[in-house]
Amino acid sequence: MGEGIECYRGVVHPWLCDSMGHMTTRHYTAMFDDASYHLLAALGFTPDHLAAGIGFADVKMTTTFVAELNAGALTVVFGRVVRVGNKSLTTHYRMCDRHTGETAAELEVVTTQFDLKSRRAVPLLPEIRAASEAMLAEAD
Repeated sequence: MGEGIECYRGVVHPWLCDSMGHMTTRHYTAMFDDASYHLLAALGFTPDHLAAGIGFADVKMTTTFVAELNAGALTVVFGRVVRVGNKSLTTHYRMCDRHTGETAAELEVVTTQFDLKSRRAVPLLPEIRAASEAMLAEAD
């Protein structure tokens, strides 16, 4: 499968590191979360959807830490759709060290289309489904 699209670029600042000198898990999660907004936007999700009361909610996240990132490291996150369900998408993100190209962490997320008023999962919007299926087909 392809690596997907670039969704995020960042830098590991010293204040993102823990007492052992590497970026702490909470900040990996934040970078992946920022990347998810870019991937959803690439799939056609807009502020107009939010204004209409439609959003997304992550229901499962699995993170795999592969290599340390230390202060000064530049990061790039690539994201892609790996599964399209009725009410959910499964996406995969890969965070790389920009200088070495080495994978630092990977995240797989199950995200539901979410009605912000009823606070319940709803079927994917047709335009989001179509763009997700197109991205999935490109990866094959």
